[in-house]
Amino acid sequence: MKYFYGILMVFGIALPYSQFLPWVIQNGLDISQLVDDITQTRIGSFAWMDVLVSAIVLIGFILFEGKRKGMSLLWLPIVGTLVVGVSLGLPLFLFLREKHLEKR
Repeated sequence: MKYFYGILMVFGIALPYSQFLPWVIQNGLDISQLVDDITQTRIGSFAWMDVLVSAIVLIGFILFEGKRKGMSLLWLPIVGTLVVGVSLGLPLFLFLREKHLEKR
């Protein structure tokens, strides 16, 4: 499973950034434009609210499950979630969890 999670980490970075980087190249880091573009349609707002809730749930899961299992490096998937998104944070946490379980 750790190889599967490793592949998903690559996709979890590549796919979101394949959309975000061209936007940044076109608009710069204009936060007000970013918020305008995100909330321009109800379906866009729906998707971002879903991602926001998922990220909050994931961070809680990382902290709870990681401490329960005695894992280290819990900050890494949290930072991945905040910098890239759930698409990186979740497979990264599951990858670290698999490695931790292998050691035991």
